Amino acid sequence: MQDPNEDTEWNDILRDFGILPPKEESKDEIEEMVLGLQKEAMVKPFEKMTLAQLKEAEDEFDEEDMQAIETYREKRLQEWKALKKKQKFGELREISGNQYVNEVTNAEKDVWVIIHLYRSSIPMCLLVNQHLSLLARKFPETKFVKAIVNSCIQHYHDNCLPTIFVYKNGQIEAKFIGILECGGINLKLEELEWKLAEVGAIQTDLEENPQKDIVDMMVSSIRNTSIHDDSDSSNSDNDTK
Repeated sequence: MQDPNEDTEWNDILRDFGILPPKEESKDEIEEMVLGLQKEAMVKPFEKMTLAQLKEAEDEFDEEDMQAIETYREKRLQEWKALKKKQKFGELREISGNQYVNEVTNAEKDVWVIIHLYRSSIPMCLLVNQHLSLLARKFPETKFVKAIVNSCIQHYHDNCLPTIFVYKNGQIEAKFIGILECGGINLKLEELEWKLAEVGAIQTDLEENPQKDIVDMMVSSIRNTSIHDDSDSSNSDNDTK
């Protein structure tokens, strides 16, 4: 006689038509299911709740639950505060010259501050503002601000713009003054990100300098020029002998 619990395609078809009774669960499968249900039952409902839901459901828990809830609520609150502290900025803010000391020089301890002095009439300044706005969202733990240069420094020369200062604990840790130091008129977002990461102001996920190929090409060109000049000098010396 055919075993109704035998795991065959034909038996599955017979079970679908009700000719054979449903397959009996093995002891191991039943035990595993029971353990899973027990484990799920042990999970307190409040562990799946938000802080607001916990507040609403307080009357439904006993004294033991309330103690556990208080501990859990404190843990969630600390996690929330830590997250808010880490993500406290997240945007490129405009400040005026009279806010410079408070917002930049006297910023909170150990907070990196990046300030861009700009003029809206200079295209490169607008490009830098665009990039910094994106970087501010990507690195919310770093403070990004911008200020019209005339509100901070009178008679600042256009040749020095854009100007980026990087502060920490009231000290200038790095500065990029003028178009070339800021990366050139074709500055890409990743290139500015790398510059700021090199001085420690942000923690980038870029693995290498986006301009590495350009730098390598320039070094190779300089090396080849140097070799060519040495060769010409040597030939010139031989001709004079």
